[in-house]
Amino acid sequence: MEASSSNSVAVSIILMVIVTLGWRVLNWVCLRPKKLERFLRQQGLAGNPYRFFHGDLKESVAMTKQARSQPFDFSQHLALRVAPFLLQILNNYGKNSFIWIGPIPRVNITNPEHIKEVFAKIKEFQKVKMLPQFNVLATGLASYDGDKWAKHRKIINPAFHQEKLKLMLPVFYQCCNEMIEKWEKLISTKQSCELDVWSYLQNMSCDCISRAAFGSNHEQGKRIFDLLKELSILVMQAAQSVYIPGWRFLPTKANKRIKEIDREIQASLKSMISKRENAMKASEATNDDLLGLLIESNLRETKERLNIQDVIDECKLFYFAGQETTSVLLVWTMISLSKYPHWQAQAREEVLQVFGGKKPEFDGLNRLKVVTMILYEVLRLYPPALAISRTVSEETRLGDLILPAGVQINMPTVVVHQDPELWGKDATEFKPERFSEGVSKATKNQVSFFPFGWGPRICIGQNFSLLEAKMALAVILQHFSFHLSPSYAHAPRPIITLQPEHGAQLILRKL
Repeated sequence: MEASSSNSVAVSIILMVIVTLGWRVLNWVCLRPKKLERFLRQQGLAGNPYRFFHGDLKESVAMTKQARSQPFDFSQHLALRVAPFLLQILNNYGKNSFIWIGPIPRVNITNPEHIKEVFAKIKEFQKVKMLPQFNVLATGLASYDGDKWAKHRKIINPAFHQEKLKLMLPVFYQCCNEMIEKWEKLISTKQSCELDVWSYLQNMSCDCISRAAFGSNHEQGKRIFDLLKELSILVMQAAQSVYIPGWRFLPTKANKRIKEIDREIQASLKSMISKRENAMKASEATNDDLLGLLIESNLRETKERLNIQDVIDECKLFYFAGQETTSVLLVWTMISLSKYPHWQAQAREEVLQVFGGKKPEFDGLNRLKVVTMILYEVLRLYPPALAISRTVSEETRLGDLILPAGVQINMPTVVVHQDPELWGKDATEFKPERFSEGVSKATKNQVSFFPFGWGPRICIGQNFSLLEAKMALAVILQHFSFHLSPSYAHAPRPIITLQPEHGAQLILRKL
């Protein structure tokens, strides 16, 4: 009898677990999406009807694949190639619309006043929790909310102060100069040569962030960069499908490689950080790189210090975001100046007027008005991130909308930056003169330009990235003129950031 009773209890528990899990799955993939859809439609928002489990993902992936198979022209709206499904939704349903990321509705926000409100209210509109597969790529400051975000921001902020950035200029110049020397050797026996500058700009930016972040350990830093690059491709492939809880634990080939890469990155960073901390405590190391500045700021904290895993995560973020943002900004700038040579000539004239053939310095870089206009216009047309998303954890009002808990918000940079209602009929054209009187004048004081985000959570490394880009562009313009090669195919593609799918083949001519 006792055995029979025990078996009955066990069976009852198992049935309860199965029923509970079944109910949760049913609610996740069916009941909750339908409830949220009704709520959104009552608010006057429109979108496709919810389709079980996949939502809009299948159609979105298919449309993007189709768009990438077709030729693309400079004059076309970038979203036609990189976000065709989103553009179709906006055209079909208007700006008050939503899309389905699997069973999660994501409301499109394109009104500058609403965008401003979302960026400003960081407690109400929080970061979308990254899918677990993205956690191995980069977490850190960019993914935190609340007290944890405030703590990390406070400790990291001193490393990106203007006076500290000045200290990194010699590193930027050295890395740029080494790239220039490589190009000069390729051209030495001829008038000009064709070169895919994309790989060189990636390596130069990688070298910059390696030296700026890790100082004398920059060779070890380069290895970390190569691993992160491979990891980003694997993670993006995983993100193309609906997230299934627990899938990342299955021993697939991709999952095993992701774990191998993550283990090696973690071990390398932990070793570097531990050695640096010990050396700094013994007054045997300098603190003039990002890692040193971060550790110094952290050691000054008497109450809430970052643990070693926190520091590892911030280093990965330095590395990934710092390298990616600058290299893509530079490659699209060189491509744009190749396409529009009169702007290249104006930028070179300004650089030579300020520096001549001398090494660019901090104050001079800040006086480069034309170069700054060009960089802003490139960031408008080719933003590093195609969209910025937030999540609503409890019912929240946004303008005239009431958004229920569980809804995500999508602020599509790629659409807002080229909206004719905000930028004029020539919104898809390369016209740096838009920024001749600064960002505020160009945007009419609206939040319609946000390549680095906006508000309290604006990217902490934006000045680092822009300073490095100005240095690199100034040095390149001092030494070379360049134009598009006949073999160049204009094909922007998002791999975390917006990159040239087939490279950037240019014809370089030494001045």
